[in-house]
Amino acid sequence: MYMTPLFRVVLIVASLLTLTGIVRKVRNAKVEIETSIFWIGFSALLLILSIFPKIAEVIADLLGIYSTVNFIFLFVIFVLLVHQFTNSIKISQMENKLKELTQEIAVRELRKKDLEKREEEK
Repeated sequence: MYMTPLFRVVLIVASLLTLTGIVRKVRNAKVEIETSIFWIGFSALLLILSIFPKIAEVIADLLGIYSTVNFIFLFVIFVLLVHQFTNSIKISQMENKLKELTQEIAVRELRKKDLEKREEEK
């Protein structure tokens, strides 16, 4: 089963809108380069699959997926799940780092108060 022209147009428009949005965010320095590279690559891949639907058809056939559209949806879901997982790992690492930094600041403040008390006692 092939991609309908309407679906191809929707994919092209969505890809171009995503690409435009990311470029705007990068210009305003609101997105990290690593994140923008992912989204630019993701939208470029969707654009390629929508402009050249034979690629998606061949891959769908190789994987035994009946419909090219189903392959596109599965591909998008898979890529977004992997991206979400990597983001979860980054968030977890940041939370751990934040906890460590908070504890370090608390220890430093406690030491500072302790030194101040000792100086007052002298």
